[in-house]
Amino acid sequence: MATGVGPLRREFGMRMGAPATTGGGTRFWRQTVTTYSMKLAEIDKEWLVIDATDVPLGRLATQVSSLLRGKHKPTYTPHLDMGDNVIVINAANVELTGMKSEKKTYQRYSGYIGGLKVIPIKKMQEKHPEHVVTHAVWGMMPKTKLGRKLMKHLRVYQGTDHPHTAQKPRAYELPKVK
Repeated sequence: MATGVGPLRREFGMRMGAPATTGGGTRFWRQTVTTYSMKLAEIDKEWLVIDATDVPLGRLATQVSSLLRGKHKPTYTPHLDMGDNVIVINAANVELTGMKSEKKTYQRYSGYIGGLKVIPIKKMQEKHPEHVVTHAVWGMMPKTKLGRKLMKHLRVYQGTDHPHTAQKPRAYELPKVK
């Protein structure tokens, strides 16, 4: 029988850890487990196309933000850029539920007296429908350096045409909700 703590560890191949005792009074060592962290070279990114026609804006934004962060992958790591590149087409046809089309507004403030700009969502949808989707997705992203980096992987287009056919994007079907 080996004496001392060191030989026990070597004999049973255990790592340093806090000692724990079991029912028989025999001493065992807890084995520490290290969490695997992916390397940047191991991360694989896809290009996904989402059709926003008749999809509620909030449901679209939650799915897109989840895809951008990479939460749909089993290798999700919160502090890494794990997400896919997402292309949203038909942003002009996104659906607004309830009274949002009449009541929702976007506000900007210049910092000067009387410098508040209030734009109704109807006007924004007519002029810049891609801003409506981008603004909704940004509201669901982390407000950090990583969040700003992830937003660069989002492309939103008003119609069905987009210039990313060379990347061979895969059509992504949004899950149906009752």
